[in-house]
Amino acid sequence: MFGSYLPILILAVALGAITQWFVNSSFRRFSAVPLATGRSGAEVARSMLDAEGLHHVGIEMVSGHLTDHYDPRADVLRLSKDVFQGRTVAAAGVAAHEAGHAVQHARGFLAARARQVLVPTANIGSSLAFPLILGGIFIGLADLIMLGVIFFAGAVLFQIVTLPVEFDASRRALASLNTGNVLPDDQVRGARTVLTAAALTYVAATLVAVLQLLYYLGLARR
Repeated sequence: MFGSYLPILILAVALGAITQWFVNSSFRRFSAVPLATGRSGAEVARSMLDAEGLHHVGIEMVSGHLTDHYDPRADVLRLSKDVFQGRTVAAAGVAAHEAGHAVQHARGFLAARARQVLVPTANIGSSLAFPLILGGIFIGLADLIMLGVIFFAGAVLFQIVTLPVEFDASRRALASLNTGNVLPDDQVRGARTVLTAAALTYVAATLVAVLQLLYYLGLARR
């Protein structure tokens, strides 16, 4: 039973390692390329937000590496030090991507709204699914496994909905960087490489999650 799960586990580890390497190597590579305009990541994000009329959205620096995110509850971009202060192609790409999430929130982007609604479902599914599935396996109760599968499906749905949200934020970021003389064309391509690497981590995680869901469904039906 568990032997058939081994290929999924190997795939998860392999994809995780490969995509993480791609993200880190891309970020390091383009962190060594100075931004032609000399702007910091925070300045790039501020310019994009202001161009969208989002003067009220704040920008803060947070600790950690690639811990950048947009907090819709506080309406604040939180950028890691390397992105906030960095005057590089990588910093500009990541900062503009997070600003893209703020624009989505302000414009009521449907997928972003759906993801926000699914946050509680994803949190509950992540914490309850595995205990229920394992409990059902050990006591041989298919209904308990199926209940765990249902919870896990909620977490998988969240990951699926996340994909268009991330892709759209990158699309908005690159469109902004390509206008207003923020980046020349060759540096826009560098920013695209960084954002593509980050997007692949979401694709890989979603693929593994879907395969896990199918595996658990098979267990519940046995």
